Amino acid sequence: MNKKQILQEILFPEPQKTEPVYLYGRVITYVFFLVWGLRLINSPMNDQMMSFMHNINLPMHEAGHIIFSFLGDFMGVLGGTLMQLIMPAVVAGAFLLKNRDAFGASIGLWWLGQSFMDSAPYINDARAGELMLLGGVTGKEAPGYHDWENILGRLGWLQYDHLLATISFTLGIMLMFLAFAWGGYMLYLQFQANRKIREQI
Repeated sequence: MNKKQILQEILFPEPQKTEPVYLYGRVITYVFFLVWGLRLINSPMNDQMMSFMHNINLPMHEAGHIIFSFLGDFMGVLGGTLMQLIMPAVVAGAFLLKNRDAFGASIGLWWLGQSFMDSAPYINDARAGELMLLGGVTGKEAPGYHDWENILGRLGWLQYDHLLATISFTLGIMLMFLAFAWGGYMLYLQFQANRKIREQI
């Protein structure tokens, strides 16, 4: 088996017969995340931090500061955003490699895309420092407290905050559309597998 076949088997595992209730439950889940994702995609960048998902990402973001602080101060600051991106990637990987569930992995990929979109307003605010931060202050009021002012300032990249935010937001949208396509295709394969089994009976 060559690398292409192995990759295809991992990303698009052949579905087995699934009970209709379970299958239609997945269809409902897919439609829910599709509608929600399209709403997020069509919302302005700064509105991403008002999404319910921001409240899911925030604890992981804060935990990342602690976890990555063991690698030094810079990594401790960057670790917030890193952990926010690592967690959905781990979820997608677990569904795909451990459970052999590509549809579940597509939801994890959706979350990863959303997390990139959620990070964009924070990056975009690096120079302005106008966003209200977790401690109840803005970046202007507490110099050095804003993660991305800190990160980009150390790298000498503060002038690129809007560009990097746009890249993060666009990448998030692309990942979300990829998740839509992947999840939808896996549902199609599942319906096809169920139909073939019915025809054989």
